[in-house]
Amino acid sequence: MNIAPRLQRLLHQTRHALRAPSRNARTAVVIGRLLGAAFLICFATGLYSHFLQDPLPWMVFPTRPLWLYQVTQGLHITAGIACLPLLLAKLYAVFPQLFQSPPVRTVAHLLERASIALFVAASLVQVAIGLLNTYQLYALFGFSFRTVHFALSLVVIGSLAIHIGVKLPVIARNWSKRSAADAERDAPTDPDAVLDVPDELRRRTGERADAGVTGRLFAWIDRAPAPEPPDPRARLSRRAFFATTATATGAVVLLTAGQSFRVLDPINVFAPRKAGVGPQGLPVNRTARAADVVELATAEDWTLTVANGATTRAFDYAALTALPQHDVRLPIACVEGWSQMANWSGPRLRDLMDEVGAPASAAVRVVSLQTNSRFGTSQMTREFVRDDLTLVALRLEGEVLDIDHGFPARIIAPARPGVLQTKWLSRLEVM
Repeated sequence: MNIAPRLQRLLHQTRHALRAPSRNARTAVVIGRLLGAAFLICFATGLYSHFLQDPLPWMVFPTRPLWLYQVTQGLHITAGIACLPLLLAKLYAVFPQLFQSPPVRTVAHLLERASIALFVAASLVQVAIGLLNTYQLYALFGFSFRTVHFALSLVVIGSLAIHIGVKLPVIARNWSKRSAADAERDAPTDPDAVLDVPDELRRRTGERADAGVTGRLFAWIDRAPAPEPPDPRARLSRRAFFATTATATGAVVLLTAGQSFRVLDPINVFAPRKAGVGPQGLPVNRTARAADVVELATAEDWTLTVANGATTRAFDYAALTALPQHDVRLPIACVEGWSQMANWSGPRLRDLMDEVGAPASAAVRVVSLQTNSRFGTSQMTREFVRDDLTLVALRLEGEVLDIDHGFPARIIAPARPGVLQTKWLSRLEVM
C-alpha cells in the first residue's frame, strides 16, 4: 500500500479546510509581538525574583522604592496570566502550518520545526505550572517548582530567540499593515505552494522524477490532488479574531490583577487572594498549623537568639518590646502575585545587630521555628540588614501579631519577597 499519496492528500485537505482570513502571517506577527513582550516581562521580573531568593555573592539589590517587588512580581504574574490567551491565539493563527506538504523539506526545515515544537511545548508547560503555582497547588507537581520554572524560562527565551531569528524575514514582511499588504499582493497565487521556484524548473524536475531528491520532491508536489473547498464554519474574520483575543486577554488580566494592584481590587474575581481577607485583615499563604509551629511559637520560654560568632544574646518577648520600637508601612508581596500594604512595628534589625557587635557589611542568616519548608531559613544581604525600615516585627496594625502572621516575631523589610519575610523567628546569625 502506498501511504504517501494518502498522507499528501490529507495534509493538503486539512490545511485548506483550516484556512481562514484570521489565519495568516500578519495575524501571527501581531499576536507574536504581544506574546513576545509578555514573555520578556515575565523573564526579566522572574530573574529578579529568582536572584532575590538565591543571590550570588556579589549581588546588591535596591531597597527603594519600598514597593519595588510588589510591582515587579505583580507584573510577572499578570503578564504570565496574559500569556495564556495570547499563546492560544498564536497557536490558532499558525495551526494550518502544522499540515505543510511535505511535512519536512530540508534538514534546516526540520530543525526549524523542532525548535518551534520545543518553544510551544515549553511555553505551555511554563504557563500552566505558573498558573497552578499562583493557586498554591504544589501537590500536583511532584517536582521543585522553582527549579523547573527557572530552567524552563531559559528554554522558552532561548527557543524564542531562535524562532525569531528563523522567521525574521516573515516578521519583517508582516510587521506593518503596508508591508503585509505588499507581501500578500506579491505572494504566489497557490496558497499551498511550498517553495517559490521558477515554473520552468518545476516543469523540468517534474518530468524527471528520478533526477534526484529535488526532482522527486517537486514531482510529488505536482501530483497532489486539488484540495476540497474549505469548510465555511472554519472562517473567522480578522477583526472578530482580534476582538475575541483582546476580550479574553483583558478579562483574565482585569479579573485577577486586583490581587497585585489595589486599584483593580473591586473586580478581583478569580485571583486566589483578595486584599483585606485574612487574620488582622491581611492574607496569609502558610498558617502556623501548616508550618507545625503552634506549640513552639506559643511556648513561654521562647527566645530570639542573635549570634555573631562567639557573641550571643537571647531576647525573650519582653526584652524585644523593651527595645526602641519603630513603625513602618510596608507591603507583603508574595511570589504568587498577591500583595497588600500594612502597618508594622518592632525593633530595627540593625539595632539587634549592634547589640552583638555585627560589622556594617555583614549579611544575616534568618532561621525560623518551622523545619518543614525550604524557606525555614533565608539569607538577608547587607543592604536589607542595615535599612532603617527593616524590622523584627512584633505588632501588625497596632495589635500583637496573629500567630498565622508570625507571632511572636517575624522579619519585615522593604522591596523583598514575602517568602523571605520570615515568620516565627528563632535565630539571627551574622554571616
